[in-house]
Order: sequence, then structure tokens, then C-alpha cells
Amino acid sequence: MRHGQAVERGDVRKVLSEPEHAYTQALLDAVPRVEVSRALERDKRQGKVTEAGDFKAFTPAEDEDRGEPLLRVRDVAQRFKVRGGMWGRSTDFWAVKGVGFDLYKGETLGVVGESGSGKSTLSRMIMRLLEPTEGTVEFEGQDITHLSEHRLRPLRRDIQMVFQNPYSSLNPRLTIGESIGTALKVQGERDGKKIRSQVQELLARVGLEPDHYNRFPHAFSGGQRQRIAIARALILKPKLIICDEPVSALDVSTQDQVLRLLSELQDDFGLTYIFVAHCKGEVVEMGDSDSVYENPQSDYTRRLLTAAPILDPDEARRLRSERHAEREGKGPAA
Repeated sequence: MRHGQAVERGDVRKVLSEPEHAYTQALLDAVPRVEVSRALERDKRQGKVTEAGDFKAFTPAEDEDRGEPLLRVRDVAQRFKVRGGMWGRSTDFWAVKGVGFDLYKGETLGVVGESGSGKSTLSRMIMRLLEPTEGTVEFEGQDITHLSEHRLRPLRRDIQMVFQNPYSSLNPRLTIGESIGTALKVQGERDGKKIRSQVQELLARVGLEPDHYNRFPHAFSGGQRQRIAIARALILKPKLIICDEPVSALDVSTQDQVLRLLSELQDDFGLTYIFVAHCKGEVVEMGDSDSVYENPQSDYTRRLLTAAPILDPDEARRLRSERHAEREGKGPAA
């Protein structure tokens, strides 16, 4: 359905394999897939689902020399004391342990795993909202692990975050212009006209109207609110943006639009991203996306890829049969 009207109906196999309506085709193109061949094909024709339901392409940016890492994380760990039992004895709970990686300018790092603790903790340690129990975090060659809040303040503008729920992250009592412009005021900007001009320019860049400046968050859809949240993260011209499940609360076509927007902004502003989604707290596999998809080494990674949604009903049924047979100890189905 679209705008309250049924645009296509039919047998599930026919609709999924031979969609006739442009909107159905655009929706199916927007569904994330993990197959490498599909990913490569989409890379060659990257674009977006427009309001009209069309798929518009744009040319991907070329790789550049990576240089030195923008962010270097070395064996970071976070331990919390947890009280329990009759006598209230405390035990150690490791939310994150032994995580390390190098992230270069213009790259996108994906941290993927099942639901559980660690996701927010890792992000907070990178932003230095939380000091690691162990390990180090370096940003542009500077060790920021134990910097005081006073020395961290100039760095705050360089590392920003886009949260999972755009509505709860926006103050309902502030207009979106005020919400976005507050960051500039915190950093010392006092010229109201300059703030308004910068905010309106950024609103237009993320696909909204400049005159939306005086509207409140409740007047916008979920996808529009996330665009507002992206604009708020961009207003200080950061170098690194941490995206904490930025599209999980959105429908699939809106997810595609927001992800395409983030990709375009990365090319335009030279941004570096960390995408976090359901991290368990311990890295079990790391590599470039093609190798992880094509030849996963960890059993856990293979289970995650197998569990990803598949639009082909017959293929989905076959994989379910294989998983059931493996659980029963019979080996893969013939």
C-alpha cells in the first residue's frame, strides 16, 4: 500500500520476484541484503528512493589515500561493579573487553552483533563520555583516554552522534532550529542571525525546508526527525559521527533514504562513520565487508548472516530446513 491505496497485489512469489509497480520495485530495492554480488551491484548504481517512488542513481566517490588513522582504539575494556545476592556482594561485569581497531578518514566502520550490552558503552568510551577501564583511545594522534573535561571540550565538536530514536533525542519544547543551533551557542557563537543562517542552510542540505526552522519535532515524520538529528550532528562540522542504530526505528523505504543521505554527506563533507548495531561487547571477527560476507570465519558471523531476512520464500524455507536439521544433529538437508 502507498498513501492509503493498494498499488499492487498478488501471489507472494510473483510480487517479490516480478514486481510491476514502480513503488513496489523501489521498496524491494531498498531492502538491505548481505549477498556480495547484490552489494556490489548496488554500489555501482547507488541512489535513493524518491518521494515519487523512483530509484535515482548517483556516482560513488573514489577512494583516497588513507594517511594516518583518524581514530585508533587499542584494547579498550569497560568493567562495571554489579551488586547481587543476599549479602550484596559486588562482582565484575565486563560490558566491553579487548576491542581495538584503526579507523581512517572517510571510512565507515560497522560494529554488528546480537542484542546485548556493550553497544552504547563502546560509543560512550570513544566519545569520552565514559573513561575506559583499560586500553586507550586516540583521536588524530592524541591520546584522549584520560583527558580532563576542560581539555576535551575543543574535541567535542569533532566527534558527534546520531541516536536510534530521533524523537526522544529531540527536546519537544524547542523548535528544530533551536535544537540544531544550541550546539553552536555552547561552542561560543553568539550571533543569532549567523546561527539561523547556518541552520537553515543545513536543513536544506539534509532534504528539509529552511522554513521548517520554527516548527516543533511533533510536526515531522520519523524519517524527517532523523534528518533533523543528522543536521544537529553536522552543525559543528565534525570529523567523526557515531551512528547508533540510526535507521532501526524507521520503515524500510525511509531507512534507504536516510542511509543514502548519510552516504552523500560522507562524500560531500569527508565524514568518517561508525555504525553500531546490537554489539555484544567482544569482537569475534573483523575484516573488510566483502570478505566477511563472502567467507565468514566465525560461527557466530555465519549464524548472523544466515539469520538475515531473505525475500525468496523458497530459499528462506530451504535455509530454515537446514538450520532445523543442524539443530537436530542430522547435518545439512540434502
